[in-house]
Amino acid sequence: MKYTILTLFPEITDTFFATSIMAKAVSRGIVEYQAINIRDYAQDKHNTCDDAPYGGGPGMLMLAEPLGRALEAADAVKKNIEPRINTDFHEVNEGKKRIIYLSPSGRPFNQALAKELAGCGELILLCGRYEGIDQRIIDLYVDDEISVGDYVLSSGEVAALALIDATYRLVDQVITPASLDEESFSGGLLEYPQYTRPEIYDMLKVPDILLSGHHENIRRWRLRKRIEKTLAMRPNLIRLGEETGLFDSETCKIIEELRENE
Repeated sequence: MKYTILTLFPEITDTFFATSIMAKAVSRGIVEYQAINIRDYAQDKHNTCDDAPYGGGPGMLMLAEPLGRALEAADAVKKNIEPRINTDFHEVNEGKKRIIYLSPSGRPFNQALAKELAGCGELILLCGRYEGIDQRIIDLYVDDEISVGDYVLSSGEVAALALIDATYRLVDQVITPASLDEESFSGGLLEYPQYTRPEIYDMLKVPDILLSGHHENIRRWRLRKRIEKTLAMRPNLIRLGEETGLFDSETCKIIEELRENE
């Protein structure tokens, strides 16, 4: 998996790729990383990358020309250019670059989309600043506009790092698969509460069932706690799971019991 990031501030993303689990994934060759400084592709002595928008309005807009040259440096292909070599469909799409513009106007980012993007060969992430970027870059190059939440950030780099963090951990061999099985959003539910040493902290004791060693009882307790938390915090996920037939009979029974006891 390769991440290519187009940014005015590569130092923001450089640190992330040199730290913690990501650094290990890079050193093992599971993840590749390239930062392209958009300023390197400006052609005036001031390395200008922004200008006032046509039609007026507050703020500045990132220029199309340096962005286009930076995308070409990343081997991005315009959307209206067909592959030059006729090959098998799967060969064309295997390892395809996906060009993403991080924008509050984009479609919402979620775990399902994270899994989809984790299967791509390369993500080219375009980090906006100021009032955004010239629309023609979106029209010519961008495959997806993605929003990491219903709020506005001053830094496209922060949004890009959220997307990267959610996707790279789903790439094979980065994290042990068992660690992903019962996370929030797996199986349509949030994660159960977790405890570690000491057994008593500030008068609060670890639930006895977790100390019992009875694996089946622990499994049932954790499932019930996942359902309780999801009903309380994200009831929309419960409704979605019911509508799509995602839940098994055990989960459905617990949901019914909890609703009856409300």
